[in-house]
Amino acid sequence: IKTTMSLPPHALEIDPESSLQFTITRGPAKDGSEDVSRCTMTLRHPGHTNKYLAFKVKTTQPRRYLVRPNQGIVAPNSSETVTIILVGKDREVLWSSYERLGQSALDHSKDKFLVQSCEVSNEFSAKFNNEPRLGEGGQYKKELVDELTAMWNSASSNSKLEVYNKKLHVRHVADTGATTAGGAAAGGAPGSANTSLPTSFQEGVDKRNNADKMSPEQLSDEVSNLRRKYDELVAFSVNLTAERDILNNTLEQTKRDLNREMATRTALEKQGLKVGSRSQDAKSSKSSGGVSAKTLLIVVVVACLSAIRATNLGSLDMLGSVPMFGGMLGFDSSAKKMVRDEL
Repeated sequence: IKTTMSLPPHALEIDPESSLQFTITRGPAKDGSEDVSRCTMTLRHPGHTNKYLAFKVKTTQPRRYLVRPNQGIVAPNSSETVTIILVGKDREVLWSSYERLGQSALDHSKDKFLVQSCEVSNEFSAKFNNEPRLGEGGQYKKELVDELTAMWNSASSNSKLEVYNKKLHVRHVADTGATTAGGAAAGGAPGSANTSLPTSFQEGVDKRNNADKMSPEQLSDEVSNLRRKYDELVAFSVNLTAERDILNNTLEQTKRDLNREMATRTALEKQGLKVGSRSQDAKSSKSSGGVSAKTLLIVVVVACLSAIRATNLGSLDMLGSVPMFGGMLGFDSSAKKMVRDEL
């Protein structure tokens, strides 16, 4: 009651209050479904305000958990049930860790959930009244889901809107029902401390419990087996360390090769740009020289053709009166010859 009274008007009461517990099992459910690890969370509107409260559920591992629904609207003095499912692939990984290391492998989960709630206007909440819910998780239709998403996006940038945040931690607990049944069939007491251990540890625990019944030879063999297993574990750790060092060295060498290759490529690209610009200049100058030679050749041909035409028409006689130029062209000798002929 004290917790309820200390909550602000825009806060939802959350059950459970601090942590969500998922039971990890060995295999799928009896009905064949894979999502056997699940828990439910109840969000209740305490009625401290007459306005509807919107909620949104977030997690640090969105690919590991399925939240249905992950957002919605809660009317005053009513509640909403949220189902959270641990997907089958991650459940198998967690169970494998439990078999190798025991419950301690599951006791330090860093997964968290965040439940946010805030007040919404009457116009906004009216859109959700008498609207049918779809599917197992009670999802709203797509248009309303989009409006809720847009509302929460705007709420993150609206400093005036008061939002209540509640964090919940995650606990993973292994279901040892199958192991307990096996222990009972072997003569052990169901629910004893031994049955809570992983199956891989059970045989060794039974042998150690019967150590007082072993002969000296059996005890010596047991000690030898333990030493052998210890030596194998040490050798495995040494090999693992060596492989790690090799991988680190390979990674560093690959980085150096990559940097060297990038530097070489950059230098070649810069050099290629300079050579390309020079060749381009040479080509342009060559092309410009080609154009001048062609032009000169055309001018010479045109001049020759013009001279031939002028000669045929007798138009070159006027050049004979030009000093020196007429002599160069032979007009002086031609004129003298014409004078002698006339005489």
